[in-house]
Amino acid sequence: MNPDRPNFAHLRRLSDDTGLYEHARGALPRREHGYCLDDVARGLVVLCREPHLPPALGTLMERYLAFTAHAQAHDGRFHNRLGPDRRWRDKPGLGDWWGRALWGLGTAAARGPGPWVRSAALDCFEASAHHRPTSVRAMAFAALGAAEIVRVLPDHDLAGKLLGDLAGYVGGPGPDPDWPWPEARLYYANAVLPEALIAAGDFAGDRRVRDDGLRMLGWLLAVQTRDAHLSPIPAGGWRTGEPRPGFDQQPIEVAALADACARAYELTGDRAWLVGVRRAIAWFEGDNDAGTPLRDPRTGGGHDGLERAGRNANQGAESTLALLATRQHADLPGVTGWASS
Repeated sequence: MNPDRPNFAHLRRLSDDTGLYEHARGALPRREHGYCLDDVARGLVVLCREPHLPPALGTLMERYLAFTAHAQAHDGRFHNRLGPDRRWRDKPGLGDWWGRALWGLGTAAARGPGPWVRSAALDCFEASAHHRPTSVRAMAFAALGAAEIVRVLPDHDLAGKLLGDLAGYVGGPGPDPDWPWPEARLYYANAVLPEALIAAGDFAGDRRVRDDGLRMLGWLLAVQTRDAHLSPIPAGGWRTGEPRPGFDQQPIEVAALADACARAYELTGDRAWLVGVRRAIAWFEGDNDAGTPLRDPRTGGGHDGLERAGRNANQGAESTLALLATRQHADLPGVTGWASS
């Protein structure tokens, strides 16, 4: 195995014939906590981004797609939490899980390994893409799925309309050069907002929207860099004047930065964005505020957070998928070799 490529062993360990267990104690799945669509949809994105899925991972991808379809209500909303007894623990809604479901479905519709997968995923996407959530992040996640669809189906009406509505949700950079972010503070998975703007602006041929996203991403990368390594904001968020570095740092913040910088490089050809990708990969390898690796080479898992004194020992689905998603960008020119063996 190429040591720079993702290792899916722990993802398989966390999965069963229903879906993907949310939590782990160390590397052991905590079956009693059940499953959540947030993680299954992330898994669908990651697996469908792989260029050549081996049969075992193809079967896993199909299970994740089936779980996502099962979570979809008749009106296009989605359940999020399924208990270990295979019963839904919530009412269908339009939270982040709705957006991530559309991200996963859009990715499967565009990149799925077979015609039936792509068709089934597109049908599910179309049944939900008419909704507009109240959450800006839910909308941004959904926009990433729409962006996948218009790459292969540029005249797709629902996907195009969703992307067209995105800029109104996110807004542009504010007038304060020290705080151009459109929110009062940074929260979580922050880079999804500029990435969605970049994708929406590119689709519409709107240079202003695309450049707004690039400006926001550049500022976000700079504010989360310290001594030439990533220093992500803590789980509780951050605003100017609050202490840094902050803990507990979350892998999803790093993965979102890697994805956004990879898209910025893809659409602009500016190799400066590869710095963000390399720093994201290196963060998991120990080039971080605690000097501690968050990738477990023995299990293939990703640790659940970076603390001041080290790392969270648990290797849950969210963190493992963040690791896998980040390492998928090691194939970009100029990036290979930064991930250690």
